[in-house]
Amino acid sequence: MPFELFVALRYLVTRRKHSFISAISFFSVLGVAIGVAALIVVLGVMNGFSKNLRDKILGVNADLIVNKIDGGFRDYNTAIENIEKISGVKAAMPFIYSEVMLSTPTGVKGSVIRGISSSGAKNVLDIQKYMRLGSLQTLKSQDSPPGILLGGKIAQTLGVTKGDKVNLLSPSGKESAAGFSPEIQKFRVVGIFETGMYQYDSSMVYTTIPAAQKLLGYDGDLITGLEVKLQDIYAAEAIKDKIQGKLSDNTLVIRTWMDMNKNLFSALKLEKTAMAIILVMIVLVGSFSIITTLIMLVMEKRRDIAVLMSLGARREHIKRIFIWQGTIIGFIGTALGFLLGLGVSFLLQKYQFIQLPSDVYYLSQIPISLESLDLALIAVAAMTLSFLATLYPAKQASKLQPAEVLRYE
Repeated sequence: MPFELFVALRYLVTRRKHSFISAISFFSVLGVAIGVAALIVVLGVMNGFSKNLRDKILGVNADLIVNKIDGGFRDYNTAIENIEKISGVKAAMPFIYSEVMLSTPTGVKGSVIRGISSSGAKNVLDIQKYMRLGSLQTLKSQDSPPGILLGGKIAQTLGVTKGDKVNLLSPSGKESAAGFSPEIQKFRVVGIFETGMYQYDSSMVYTTIPAAQKLLGYDGDLITGLEVKLQDIYAAEAIKDKIQGKLSDNTLVIRTWMDMNKNLFSALKLEKTAMAIILVMIVLVGSFSIITTLIMLVMEKRRDIAVLMSLGARREHIKRIFIWQGTIIGFIGTALGFLLGLGVSFLLQKYQFIQLPSDVYYLSQIPISLESLDLALIAVAAMTLSFLATLYPAKQASKLQPAEVLRYE
């Protein structure tokens, strides 16, 4: 064991009647620990929000949406085949998107209807894992009336469950001599899904493409656009350019999941950065406590330092003694902070004892996602601040003059 580390540990262990650490050192450790724990929990929550929100958005939406400026697709099968040949594309399928009105004897609700291919949706959307009642495959049924999947909040508002019937009203409806007249059709509820996001659970409904085309009064096999699932969601921009080049159609409008939710994810990233800066200040306060602790220790141990220097200890040795002591305090604080932060994060993740209003925060529970890079940066930041806090007291200790200190002893 190095001489400087041995002396530093002796100073820590023997201060104030063999207590492990003095009151001031204890509060220094506590300051660092609380700052580190707060950083871990808050960044875990921010990461959890981003990841959970991304997963839920991509669960009911594709990674890429392909539309046309001049209207919908007609000959879309060829486009799907070409898109699926592109490296990095997992699957593609057609979809219809429109706004409708749902009604039952107990309620009325404006909603967004999505016409999907029930066979293709299992490869493009993750809606199946959010099904609370029924199954995505039940949309294939040819029974009359056609099937429909409702969000949980819509089903609650309308007072319906699986097997009940609802009326759908399309404002565009059928074209006649007098223009477009609203079309009302009856649908049968074959499933109810719960994503946990109020925005989707309170407004989204799914049915088959033929049923949606009939309700909306489309002429022939017309669709709104194509949905594309990627093998790597972060390759969306590169795949977007490949699709544009492959289809060679200037009327295409291709949007990635990042384009469609840019403001939301940018805001979350900014909040995470701001919270990290604010919480680092707590660790900084803890590091100032380390400075106070070491300065007081230098004042208390002036005689011991003078004796050590008289026995041959060089100024570099004295400096390293106090650097070691401050670093040990910082390490203990960081370790305790990790234990506290990881413990709180585990409890939040397992028991979900904090509930959120889902209509305000999109989510009903606080999600936690701890990333190894964030944990490593927190540890490095805490230890760096603790180390920097030792430099001034250590330098002052090394400047003591043994003769001046021992003159009156």
